[in-house]
Amino acid sequence: MDQIFEIVKLILPAGIVFLTTYYLVKNFLDQESRKKMIDVKLANQAVITPIRLQAYERMVLFLERINPSSLVMRSNKATSAPMLQGELLKTIRTEFEHNLSQQIYMSTKAWEEVVKAKEEKIKLINVASTRISPESNGMELAQAVITVSSQLSDLPTKVAIDFIKKEIGKEF
Repeated sequence: MDQIFEIVKLILPAGIVFLTTYYLVKNFLDQESRKKMIDVKLANQAVITPIRLQAYERMVLFLERINPSSLVMRSNKATSAPMLQGELLKTIRTEFEHNLSQQIYMSTKAWEEVVKAKEEKIKLINVASTRISPESNGMELAQAVITVSSQLSDLPTKVAIDFIKKEIGKEF
């Protein structure tokens, strides 16, 4: 019995010292790990923030470029209405595909607003083309597109740009 008591007298303090040391070392290592994670996040944020801002800038530029007046002015090379309609739709799709990768850096809601604006512009062009005869020239379609867009209370591109501006204001 005395031998067991002597062993317990040695093991118990050693166990307490071990557990205390283990707890302190574990706490220290956890804190260091959290500090490193914060440092990594800050470093990543320093790199990603300019890229995200650039993505938002590019999407605002895309939305401005598909605005009916600027789109018609840039694409008004076609002689017939169907040719101009095809050129306008092709321009929108090409611009969109060129900026497709920007969705990685944008919020889901902001990207949905951009896609919605693009789809609404395509619909607007198609509606305008139904209001003129297929034999019309490109200038008549251009006027119809601008007329239809002026009848809208809020242009989808303006709504999307306003959303992007609001989101940038919140985040940055």
